[in-house]
Amino acid sequence: MQGRILSRRKEGDACRFPIAALIFGGSKATLHHMDWKNHITVDPEKCGGKPCIRGLRMTVSDVLEYLASGMSEEDILKDFPDLTHEDIRACLAFAADRERKLVSIHSYGS
Repeated sequence: MQGRILSRRKEGDACRFPIAALIFGGSKATLHHMDWKNHITVDPEKCGGKPCIRGLRMTVSDVLEYLASGMSEEDILKDFPDLTHEDIRACLAFAADRERKLVSIHSYGS
């Protein structure tokens, strides 16, 4: 069952979910909210002002591209030992938050 997210949305339900990671423990699912603001920084002097992980020269987009290319989290952590599991989750939470804000802007702007 791990890795499977089920949605029971009904027609007309709001399409807004908190940024969270779904962790399965036995037969119960528990939501753990990720506060990406503790992990993602923006400094105009580093990486051209792109969002970075904890002030390191590793951008959020770098991590997302590694994941999208098929690298596992374990591979990323092995290749970049300064990163943590929470850093990778923060990148995903940051991207989800940014996407939700973009969708909101485009929805209201139409």
